Amino acid sequence: MAKEYGRSERVSSQMQKELAYVLQRETNDSRLGFITINEVVVSKDLAVAKIYITVLNGDEQSKMDNVKVLNELAPSIRHQVAKRMRLRHISDFRFYYDDSFDTGMRIAELLNNKQDK
Repeated sequence: MAKEYGRSERVSSQMQKELAYVLQRETNDSRLGFITINEVVVSKDLAVAKIYITVLNGDEQSKMDNVKVLNELAPSIRHQVAKRMRLRHISDFRFYYDDSFDTGMRIAELLNNKQDK
Protein backbone atom coordinates (compact mmCIF):
# COMPACT_ATOMS: atom_id res chain seq x y z
CA MET A 1 0.00 0.00 0.00
CA ALA A 2 1.40 3.39 -1.01
CA LYS A 3 1.89 6.19 1.44
CA GLU A 4 -0.82 8.79 1.23
CA TYR A 5 1.56 11.68 1.65
CA GLY A 6 4.91 10.59 0.21
CA ARG A 7 8.26 12.25 0.17
CA SER A 8 7.80 13.94 -3.21
CA GLU A 9 4.62 15.66 -1.96
CA ARG A 10 6.39 16.86 1.20
CA VAL A 11 9.32 18.16 -0.86
CA SER A 12 6.87 19.86 -3.26
CA SER A 13 5.10 21.62 -0.42
CA GLN A 14 8.31 22.84 1.21
CA MET A 15 9.79 23.83 -2.15
CA GLN A 16 6.71 25.95 -2.93
CA LYS A 17 7.17 27.86 0.33
CA GLU A 18 10.88 28.39 -0.21
CA LEU A 19 10.38 29.44 -3.85
CA ALA A 20 7.81 32.02 -2.82
CA TYR A 21 10.23 33.43 -0.26
CA VAL A 22 13.18 33.50 -2.68
CA LEU A 23 11.16 35.13 -5.48
CA GLN A 24 9.70 37.71 -3.14
CA ARG A 25 12.76 38.66 -1.12
CA GLU A 26 15.95 37.56 -2.85
CA THR A 27 15.31 37.82 -6.61
CA ASN A 28 15.77 41.38 -7.82
CA ASP A 29 15.08 41.30 -11.54
CA SER A 30 13.19 44.26 -12.99
CA ARG A 31 11.86 42.07 -15.83
CA LEU A 32 9.67 40.06 -13.46
CA GLY A 33 6.14 41.10 -12.59
CA PHE A 34 3.97 40.09 -9.65
CA ILE A 35 4.35 36.30 -9.65
CA THR A 36 2.38 33.75 -7.66
CA ILE A 37 3.51 30.15 -7.28
CA ASN A 38 0.37 28.04 -7.78
CA GLU A 39 1.82 24.56 -7.59
CA VAL A 40 5.08 22.66 -7.51
CA VAL A 41 5.09 19.10 -8.83
CA VAL A 42 8.25 17.14 -8.08
CA SER A 43 8.94 13.88 -9.90
CA LYS A 44 9.08 10.69 -7.81
CA ASP A 45 12.88 10.58 -8.05
CA LEU A 46 13.05 14.31 -7.10
CA ALA A 47 15.05 15.06 -10.27
CA VAL A 48 12.67 17.60 -11.86
CA ALA A 49 10.36 20.18 -10.34
CA LYS A 50 7.60 21.58 -12.53
CA ILE A 51 6.67 24.98 -11.13
CA TYR A 52 3.33 26.44 -12.20
CA ILE A 53 3.05 30.21 -11.85
CA THR A 54 0.52 32.97 -12.41
CA VAL A 55 1.42 36.53 -13.36
CA LEU A 56 -1.08 39.13 -12.25
CA ASN A 57 -1.81 42.35 -14.14
CA GLY A 58 -0.17 41.39 -17.39
CA ASP A 59 -1.08 40.67 -20.98
CA GLU A 60 -0.35 37.36 -22.72
CA GLN A 61 3.05 38.48 -23.99
CA SER A 62 4.24 39.69 -20.57
CA LYS A 63 3.10 36.41 -18.99
CA MET A 64 5.16 34.38 -21.44
CA ASP A 65 8.09 36.79 -21.01
CA ASN A 66 7.99 36.22 -17.25
CA VAL A 67 8.09 32.45 -17.74
CA LYS A 68 11.06 32.85 -20.11
CA VAL A 69 12.92 35.05 -17.61
CA LEU A 70 12.25 32.60 -14.77
CA ASN A 71 13.57 29.71 -16.84
CA GLU A 72 16.71 31.78 -17.56
CA LEU A 73 17.11 32.53 -13.84
CA ALA A 74 16.29 28.94 -12.82
CA PRO A 75 19.90 27.95 -11.93
CA SER A 76 20.38 30.90 -9.57
CA ILE A 77 16.89 30.49 -8.05
CA ARG A 78 17.63 26.78 -7.62
CA HIS A 79 20.87 27.64 -5.81
CA GLN A 80 19.09 30.03 -3.44
CA VAL A 81 16.36 27.47 -2.70
CA ALA A 82 19.00 24.76 -2.15
CA LYS A 83 20.61 26.87 0.58
CA ARG A 84 17.25 27.05 2.36
CA MET A 85 16.29 23.37 2.10
CA ARG A 86 18.03 20.39 3.68
CA LEU A 87 18.32 18.10 0.68
CA ARG A 88 21.38 16.38 -0.69
CA HIS A 89 20.29 17.07 -4.27
CA ILE A 90 17.87 19.76 -5.41
CA SER A 91 15.55 19.28 -8.38
CA ASP A 92 16.00 21.00 -11.72
CA PHE A 93 13.46 23.81 -12.00
CA ARG A 94 11.15 24.19 -14.99
CA PHE A 95 8.67 27.04 -14.93
CA TYR A 96 5.28 26.89 -16.67
CA TYR A 97 2.41 29.34 -16.86
CA ASP A 98 -0.77 28.11 -15.14
CA ASP A 99 -3.79 29.50 -16.96
CA SER A 100 -6.38 28.08 -14.53
CA PHE A 101 -6.70 31.48 -12.81
CA ASP A 102 -7.36 33.21 -16.14
CA THR A 103 -9.91 30.55 -17.07
CA GLY A 104 -11.68 30.95 -13.73
CA MET A 105 -11.83 34.73 -14.12
CA ARG A 106 -13.24 34.38 -17.64
CA ILE A 107 -15.93 31.95 -16.44
CA ALA A 108 -16.86 34.24 -13.53
CA GLU A 109 -17.15 37.17 -15.94
CA LEU A 110 -19.40 35.17 -18.26
CA LEU A 111 -21.62 34.13 -15.35
CA ASN A 112 -21.89 37.73 -14.14
CA ASN A 113 -22.82 38.91 -17.63
CA LYS A 114 -25.49 36.23 -17.89
CA GLN A 115 -27.00 37.20 -14.53
CA ASP A 116 -27.15 40.89 -15.54
CA LYS A 117 -29.28 40.10 -18.60
